[in-house]
Amino acid sequence: MTGDRGTERPAIDIAESGQIGLRDRLPIEEWYASEERPKPIRDRWSKLLRLRELGVEPYAYSWESTHDLASGLAAWSGDADGPTVRVAGRIEALRDMGKSSFLHLGDRTGRLQAYFRRQDLPELDVELLDLVDLGDWIGIEGPLFETRTGEVTVRVEHLTMLSKSLRPLPFGKVEVGESGERVVHSGFADTESRYRQRYADLAVNPDVRQVFATRARVISAIRRRLDEAGFVEVETPILQPLYGGAFARPFTTHHNALDRTLFLRIADELYLKRLIVGSLDRVYEIGKNFRNEGIDRTHNPEFTMLELYQAFADYETMMELTERLVSETALEVVGSLELEWDGHTVDLTPPWTRIAFFDSIERHAGIDARSASTKELEALLLQAGRDDAAQQGRTKLLDAMFSEWVEPELVDPTIVFDYPIEMSPLAKPKRGDPELAERFEVIVAGTELVNAFSELNDPVDQWNRFAEQARARAAGDAEAQGLDHDYVQALEYGLPPTGGMGMGIDRLVMLLTGRTTIREVILYPVLREGDG
Repeated sequence: MTGDRGTERPAIDIAESGQIGLRDRLPIEEWYASEERPKPIRDRWSKLLRLRELGVEPYAYSWESTHDLASGLAAWSGDADGPTVRVAGRIEALRDMGKSSFLHLGDRTGRLQAYFRRQDLPELDVELLDLVDLGDWIGIEGPLFETRTGEVTVRVEHLTMLSKSLRPLPFGKVEVGESGERVVHSGFADTESRYRQRYADLAVNPDVRQVFATRARVISAIRRRLDEAGFVEVETPILQPLYGGAFARPFTTHHNALDRTLFLRIADELYLKRLIVGSLDRVYEIGKNFRNEGIDRTHNPEFTMLELYQAFADYETMMELTERLVSETALEVVGSLELEWDGHTVDLTPPWTRIAFFDSIERHAGIDARSASTKELEALLLQAGRDDAAQQGRTKLLDAMFSEWVEPELVDPTIVFDYPIEMSPLAKPKRGDPELAERFEVIVAGTELVNAFSELNDPVDQWNRFAEQARARAAGDAEAQGLDHDYVQALEYGLPPTGGMGMGIDRLVMLLTGRTTIREVILYPVLREGDG
């Protein structure tokens, strides 16, 4: 196409969508110029039109940099004639001083100051300088020098518009401490807007970018250690005909071509253990799971788990592996085993404290829960204000007691082991005490981080456990696991002794970055329906 872009694009007719607004009634060009739009948007639209009048494309195809901003800054050697650099970034600060201007560019690596002296610029670049706004992406070229205040700066000789920002970003207040550390205060009116507009959140908050850079390093560090230990990374189905491996409600969908109901997986476990049967004796997967459950500080319906399984191992092996994996990852990524989290100092140094499940309840709740009757457990919980304990089975009551009295007290990582067998349908009975299961959880900062077993490999016992779960489901327990015939058939071919472990990646990142809500470490968390 050629010619005036403002006359080429027709109005968008989306009347059937039920979401008609001004933007939908008008051609998009008229919408930007409408008096009903905020003045900053109208002003930016006028600047974009002026750029096109000048023959400048506001949205460039590419740009070749010699450095990112951090390495450009590092290229300064202190000589009077600094090296020439070509860099690009988003304008984060802008000061017009008449004959000259200063601005700060930002990218994922850091910030760099630029200095423009109008009399030294080509005529077109002077016009461009008058058309830039906070949030624009630009490319600059020029030599480095040091200002009288000691800040390394680019003396700009050429300016290129890379992407015109039509909507002002919510830049907040920036404070610089005595040590030179920059503290950015968010410009968002409310926290949920940050999650809903993550693109803007990342653009204006360097500390948020750092969280997700740390998340990437955490996953890389875990992956590297498991690969070096001989584990094979695999992928298992997300769409499953049966769901299992955890107590949770699934998301349900329908496959049109096959005309069958499928479920988004709630756990990787049963498919990974099938691979152990197939002689892949060390496997792991880092992937998304989906549980149709509530949203709170540590739960998001879509979350990331590490699950791994090792043949010829048991839950003691998994305890040692977990301690090593978490502590070595923390040391590599954040450089310390002592972390500050929600007002607490958390020490990840192995070996971690270990305590039996029933001993932990007796210590923190003051009751011998193993010998107490179901009615006694229910009464104690109701007395504590847990109305959800009414008419619940023993399994849920024990779980509620643990979450009410034990978890909040465990700050440093604690291995809680030997759970009741009825709470652990996929774990082997404890040697010498079949009423307990060889299972442990790691609780740190009051939150479950890890769940692990000596995996049940007796197909007859597994069938009976599944049948017990099926009876619970029939009695109304929507989170009870289903009866997976094919998994039992896999066990009939022979699952060697196996240790398994699942770790919440999101929760580990929360711990290592000091974030207290899971929505801070998931790029796009599930939110209430609301305005974009």
